[in-house]
Amino acid sequence: MSERKLWIDHVTWTRSFIVSDLASLEDKSDVLERLLKNQEDIGNSIKPYYGEEAGNKLTTLLKEHIELAGQVTDAAKNNNKDDLEKYNKLWYENADKIARFLSSANPNYSEKTLKNMLYKHLEFTTDQVVARLNKNWKADINTYDKGEDYMIHFADILVDGIIKQFPDKFK
Repeated sequence: MSERKLWIDHVTWTRSFIVSDLASLEDKSDVLERLLKNQEDIGNSIKPYYGEEAGNKLTTLLKEHIELAGQVTDAAKNNNKDDLEKYNKLWYENADKIARFLSSANPNYSEKTLKNMLYKHLEFTTDQVVARLNKNWKADINTYDKGEDYMIHFADILVDGIIKQFPDKFK
């Protein structure tokens, strides 16, 4: 599966989870299960280059990312400002860990660039939650579209770095 498809799925299933969670839909647990499967798929996608342990580590970090996203969404839904602040802080710390992990695996990745990109992803996700809570459907759709484009760019950066690090695997 292409890296772009994996990251498009990431934002698509995240959006689906946000919709299901905020509307208290019956499919919430099934959507979450699919979203978590996507995190495994992303982790598996790096195993041919970085090995089993690294792929599993990325999966763990990404599943933590999703767990925290759910806690941020629930706190926003319930207007719990203390939990929102607490989980949002942890969510950004998780983005730091992901950026640090990826940049330590590949010298072609700038930790600062990856961190900034992940922060922007968190902003787009937060903006979707806020737009849905405010029933601003056009802003919700617009933010999703921007976030999807952004994650395609993120996927391209990851692939470019892997190609530079392992050029023999791409001849």
